[in-house]
Amino acid sequence: MPTGHQLAPSWPDAPTGSQPLPFELDHLLALRVPGLIATRRHIHSHPELSGAEFETAALIARELSLAGLQPRMLPKGNGVICDIDGRPDGPVIALRADIDALPLTDVKDVPYRSTADGVCHACGHDVHTTVMLGVGMLLAQLADLGELPGRVRLIFQPAEEILPCGSLEVIEAGGLDDVVQIFALHCDPNLPVGQVGLRVGPITAAADNVTVRLTGPGGHTARPHLTVDLVDALGRLITEVPALVSRRVPANSGLLLVFGHASAGTRYNVIPSEASASGTLRVMDRDTWELAPKIVSQVVRDVIAPTGATVDLEYLRGRPPVCNDARAIGVLNAATAAALGPEGIAETPQSMGGEDFSWYLEYVPGALARLGVGRSGPNVDLHRASFDVDERAIPVGVRLMVQTALQALAAAR
Repeated sequence: MPTGHQLAPSWPDAPTGSQPLPFELDHLLALRVPGLIATRRHIHSHPELSGAEFETAALIARELSLAGLQPRMLPKGNGVICDIDGRPDGPVIALRADIDALPLTDVKDVPYRSTADGVCHACGHDVHTTVMLGVGMLLAQLADLGELPGRVRLIFQPAEEILPCGSLEVIEAGGLDDVVQIFALHCDPNLPVGQVGLRVGPITAAADNVTVRLTGPGGHTARPHLTVDLVDALGRLITEVPALVSRRVPANSGLLLVFGHASAGTRYNVIPSEASASGTLRVMDRDTWELAPKIVSQVVRDVIAPTGATVDLEYLRGRPPVCNDARAIGVLNAATAAALGPEGIAETPQSMGGEDFSWYLEYVPGALARLGVGRSGPNVDLHRASFDVDERAIPVGVRLMVQTALQALAAAR
């Protein structure tokens, strides 16, 4: 496995049971692997937060231009859309990669550690971006040979990690115009390299943001009866509301309300006049997601009412579950078997994580696959500051998404 101090080896020539890419693209990919890994490490060491991915987008545009393509920037300049034009009578298939990083401090001891204070690619978006750049290079070759049976649209999307979602910006900019199917990968450290997790139906949860602000007259801790004790009210909010909300919905909906931040007061002997808590609500099914804002609002107000505090509730709608289309998963199954052999296909459970790829699927059918990036030894989960990947997953991802594009174009004709 890669140690982080040398370029990782490429994936073996052809996994057992796999099919070669057409027109010797496997040979071209093998030549490109060191450059792709170097690109991933550059992106990893120069991460940019959601909405500010300007240098990353510029790098993507340069690399695509060098491959002979004509990328166009999103209106804000922090994302890229690039069409690879094949036969004009063919369908349009889209492949999406997200490009933003997280507000975490990178704690890894590797040469490509983040150079941006408090910013880190802890979710694998640097891998998603690099894979899609590799796909663009190979499909551009096919297009030049006249062997691409349609158009493939590469979407390098900003702001997946925040609300409002960057996918909505892409859609507004025409990213789905004429598209008949869309596909994406997401790194999965729980799967080894060479495995791809697939699932028909919901593969992620819906995810919303909840912020509750409490106000009331503060005062001396010696005379709480003359105040509204917001610390007590805040304690009730964060301990009682999550359990009560879950009792208002079916147990199999998987509703999970977790507060990740709570704040009240600055002095040990002063009851504050303001307090707040914020967190996420996640739920596995669409019907419960539709009801969640009303349920949360009612439970919060019922819990806080006896304290006398004034409640200001901000419920920010995030993203529905990613629901994989059965036909699109059929394409991914065939593509995975072709790229990695039948042993590369792994069943995967629905995750409680959210993914704004779901918004694309509100408009066109498609599917999200999980790319195995697990390293030897204990794996580090996504969104941890020490997260890293086995870089052999990069050529695996490229082969998979090239096969996905070709399978999807063939099936849609």
